[in-house]
Amino acid sequence: MGLAWPAQVRLLHLAIFVLALLTLCICLSYTSTSQLHTTSSPIRSLMTSDRMFQVAPNMTAGGTGGSSGEDTGGGGGGGNAQPSVTAQSNNNHSVNSISSNSSEPDLTRGVAAELIYQSGHVDVSEQVCPELGGNLKLLICVTSAPSHQSARLAIRETWGHYAMRKDIAITFMLGSTSNETINRQLEEEQTLFGDIIRGKFVDTYDNLTLKTISLLEWVDNYCPKAAYVLKTDDDMFINVARLLQFMSKHKPDQRAIYGRLAQKWKPIRNKKSKYYISPQQYKPSVFPDFTTGPAYLLPAQISKELYTAALNHTYFKLEDVFVTGIVANGLKIKRVHASEFLNKKVSFTTCNLQKAISFHMVKANEQYDLWKRLHDVTKCKT
Repeated sequence: MGLAWPAQVRLLHLAIFVLALLTLCICLSYTSTSQLHTTSSPIRSLMTSDRMFQVAPNMTAGGTGGSSGEDTGGGGGGGNAQPSVTAQSNNNHSVNSISSNSSEPDLTRGVAAELIYQSGHVDVSEQVCPELGGNLKLLICVTSAPSHQSARLAIRETWGHYAMRKDIAITFMLGSTSNETINRQLEEEQTLFGDIIRGKFVDTYDNLTLKTISLLEWVDNYCPKAAYVLKTDDDMFINVARLLQFMSKHKPDQRAIYGRLAQKWKPIRNKKSKYYISPQQYKPSVFPDFTTGPAYLLPAQISKELYTAALNHTYFKLEDVFVTGIVANGLKIKRVHASEFLNKKVSFTTCNLQKAISFHMVKANEQYDLWKRLHDVTKCKT
């Protein structure tokens, strides 16, 4: 004979209670264990916290992140260190380092630039651009590495001398370094010249794109009314007079970037290459047309568009491909080939110097000789 129905009801209630208790235990056990995160979450939590960060010992940036190695096609020189999370600077402009056991984001998995870029600047140098650049024909922004003092001085004493004019200004865009000796030297240099801008990122080769994004942000904030901006590097010789002639033939209200145009370049998929770009960072087999990084000219008015849009793209280190190719292409900004932008090393004859705008791979001590040759009275065929 079976159990009476009251006993059956009690057994059913007991079974339901046991099942509910088991479910609760499983849930508590699951939530108490560490969970997987998306690629972006750890980065966003780092970027939004108020902690002070440091660069790991292998990320010190004495001269690895300078512009002097940026070659055509988004190449570039300098160190091979992985991009670091941008860092909040302290009062003496040094960068505290992230502990060596902290994990760095794997950017080859595809991470939006906004997750690794920290806006703002340590050295602002807004006096470079009085009245937001309303009276400037040309703002020259030279990307440089913290340790490249001699390169910056050579530029100031040669073709950078054009900044004496009220319609031309020059500034040097740098990142941060944890080298205290270099930081002290930079403070002295800034006191003397007042033309240095420092972004909140570690100055390395892999962070060159962050450097250009920071430059665009600065132009948007402090010099948006200038007519044109020349982005160039500290190993470049610029024929400013020739550049002004070129500018006179164009209008700054045209949405275009001028320079040496690179077309149908393909991403390098070899993981051992310095220029490796993963499919997660850029999937198509061919890059959009872009102007090569050593020197290109753009109207200041499009800096805001480029800056804002850049933050919404997947980050990679080839700054010229990223900014003037992918970002500009998405904004339907034209890239225009200008043969005067050589952006390569050529024979430094007087005639070559007088005919072109930009020359690459120029050492600091060579700037003086080229400046002298440029003003030689030699007659050249037009």
